Amino acid sequence: MEALEKWNQQVSKMEDRPCLESTSPSTYTEGGLYEQQSNTCLSPVTASHCPPGQRCSDSVMCSLEPDFSQPALTSKYGIDLASSPSVVKVIEEDRALWGKQAFVTNTCGQLPPLASTEFTVDDQGNSSPHFVRCTTYTLPTSAELANISHFPLGVLLKPLGTVLPSEGPIPLVDMEGTDPVQCSTCSAYVCPFMQFVEAGQRFCCPFCYSLSDVPWRYYQHTDRMGKRVDHHRRAELTRGTYEFLTEEHPNKVTVTPAFIFLIDVSQNAVRHGVVHQVCEELKHLMSSPGQMGAENCHFKVGFMTYNTTVHFYNLSSSLSQPHMLVLTDVSELQVPLLDGLLVSIHDSRSNIESLLVQIPSLFAEQEKEEETVFGTAVKAGLEAVKICGCPGRLFLFHTSVLTADRKLSSWNIGAYKYKSPFQPQVAFYQDLAQDCVSHGCCVDLFLFPNSKGIDITSAGFISLATGGRFYKYNNFQANLNAAQFATDLNRALQTEMGFSVEVTLLTSKELKVKAMYGVVVESKSNKVKLAGMDSNKTFAVELEHSGILKEEHGAFIQCALSYTNFSGQKRIRVHNISLNCSSQLVDTFRQSQAETLITFLSKAAFSALPDSPTKSIRDGLVDQVTHILACYRKNCATSLVSEGQLVLPQFLKVFPVYANCLRKSDVLLPGDDASIDERAYIQQILLSMDPAETAVFLYPCILPLHIMTDNAECFPNAVRCSSVMLSTNGIYLAENGLILVLWIGANAPHELIQSLLDVPAFSAIWCGEYSLPVLNTPFSQKVRKIVEKIQNQRTRFLKLFVVKQGDTKEKLFQSLLVEDKTPNGGASYLDFLYHVHISVLRLQK
Repeated sequence: MEALEKWNQQVSKMEDRPCLESTSPSTYTEGGLYEQQSNTCLSPVTASHCPPGQRCSDSVMCSLEPDFSQPALTSKYGIDLASSPSVVKVIEEDRALWGKQAFVTNTCGQLPPLASTEFTVDDQGNSSPHFVRCTTYTLPTSAELANISHFPLGVLLKPLGTVLPSEGPIPLVDMEGTDPVQCSTCSAYVCPFMQFVEAGQRFCCPFCYSLSDVPWRYYQHTDRMGKRVDHHRRAELTRGTYEFLTEEHPNKVTVTPAFIFLIDVSQNAVRHGVVHQVCEELKHLMSSPGQMGAENCHFKVGFMTYNTTVHFYNLSSSLSQPHMLVLTDVSELQVPLLDGLLVSIHDSRSNIESLLVQIPSLFAEQEKEEETVFGTAVKAGLEAVKICGCPGRLFLFHTSVLTADRKLSSWNIGAYKYKSPFQPQVAFYQDLAQDCVSHGCCVDLFLFPNSKGIDITSAGFISLATGGRFYKYNNFQANLNAAQFATDLNRALQTEMGFSVEVTLLTSKELKVKAMYGVVVESKSNKVKLAGMDSNKTFAVELEHSGILKEEHGAFIQCALSYTNFSGQKRIRVHNISLNCSSQLVDTFRQSQAETLITFLSKAAFSALPDSPTKSIRDGLVDQVTHILACYRKNCATSLVSEGQLVLPQFLKVFPVYANCLRKSDVLLPGDDASIDERAYIQQILLSMDPAETAVFLYPCILPLHIMTDNAECFPNAVRCSSVMLSTNGIYLAENGLILVLWIGANAPHELIQSLLDVPAFSAIWCGEYSLPVLNTPFSQKVRKIVEKIQNQRTRFLKLFVVKQGDTKEKLFQSLLVEDKTPNGGASYLDFLYHVHISVLRLQK
């Protein structure tokens, strides 16, 4: 009875608590680990499989009824960490399942491997999950069911994603001088889901159900099963993903894109070594144009510099040395030259190298630091692209605060109504971004902020809206950050890229596009335009019902991406996927995955930041999690479940931990050290991250290095992101897709420290940004191999920080322990789980 009374008191306290942020942060022990204050444990999680005919599907029952007779490390509400669903375990089980077999896409609505799992795909009619993922692979048949479930119907698209070498290239379909075959009603491209009738003379569109005539040049008769006799020879009828050539002559090369490099040469940039480092790296790249793809594409390059004025350079091969022209009146922007502004690397290599050698000395002596014209520089690059009549890519290397642009009244900037720190404060940047998109001009940003910041919200918006890449180097130091900058610039140049991009999404007639997130601002159209798109760019599309779906028919989605490649060819890449439909909500929950769902929700949440307060977004996220689980408990779980059990769908059992990580991230719940620039940077890069990178950002990977043996696998199994899983005798490597942190326990063996860092003892370890020494020891070689593999998996270079237990810099590592409470008031995973459970019970009453 005493235990029951204590349980009821805890429930009452939780119901009275106004919000999760009111929980006080955990205290720390001397070693820096979270102190555990509870002394109860619960029974372990068990999977419950309901008998045939009952409502419930494969579920996970997380017992929240405390057993005060068993002391253990638990939360103050009596929940044992070991009994709660584990992200680490889910990932390990999925990798064990899919590590040695290919995922074959010949089944409608098949649940794919997790995005965090490395796997190969055999495309047999549905697009690879590397390109398309759905929040659920079984859609509810009606809007009423979808509303009851509170489950978002979403699609994650990575249209220019790459395939593994073992999977073979994406098929290129040559229509032999004709346009690709499309539905005459909805314009859907021919795909494996279309049915040919009347002996192959017409086809039925699965998206709008209308009949269209087959062009005579594409005609082929059908067999007894209704399939064209050339079915197996046509990729567009057998594959989920393929490309069409849209040129009348496929081998004809059109206007190739131009690369323009704009370098901030202000006193601030020169003083911090940015100008020298940028010129050195560009000079190296120009001497080896094969690294940029220029050997085959022969695209042209141009260079500009800027501070209070913009400087153009004539690099014509007919000149003995480069000539500089200065644009002093930035309010009346006109490109002062045409010939020699964009040149071939091969023809003008000597002038290019000479310019890059001269730039640092040209601007070495400046009388005083003045504001730089960032917006003018972007506009100058855009004007050059317009004049040349080709798509372009601007690479900006910038260091200063964006204040000068606001003074250009002749550009009609105007005052912009303040809404949020996540929105550009002047309309000029939004107008400039739209102009760039209209002319196929993509902007890649390399920002080098100092203590004053830059206004990343405005600068980053131009990159995000145009489809460019975005990098930031705080307090840049050439001796520490040169490798990071060189790696990022090389990857930006080498990554597969599409220009003048237009994405069109088609769905079954009973569905429609509700919104798009992550590509620009929220869009309610089924089309979106970008100046460029790289192979890592991922965006989300939210769907809603416009009719009743039929279970026997299913649902279909097609994504068509029109773009120009590096060689100047116009292509259309098509992705197709088929989904199941069901009137039973249990099927919708059964065919979903936490990684995909949280990636969709993160893009929706971060897209809402410019117009909504962070608190309302956090509260909305908690409400959605609660309603989803309440619906599952009410409609899909057995009636035998007690009030002390939180019921979770099998493939969504780690959804609450991901949701809590998103809710208490620095973007939505900032700590004292989170500047608006840092928050805006994370917000904008997460809007274009794929599910694998989003998942590891929200729930970092922590590897125990000290358990490796000489015969161990390269990667040890990860541990949960909680301080209770750490040993003071250990050495751990943590990564979240943006940084690497090496944490060393106070009692770590001296021989391991010596063999890894080349220092004699724990006390001699220097904490901070670090580059691992190259040592000829087995432990050093294994750790460096792990670091190298992680670096190769990520789209940007990860800086490595070394911290030791008890040091003031340890909070960087503690910020990655996302299952614990955070100093900014973010609830621990177990407390959040308890809060969700109480909220679910309240909705049931």
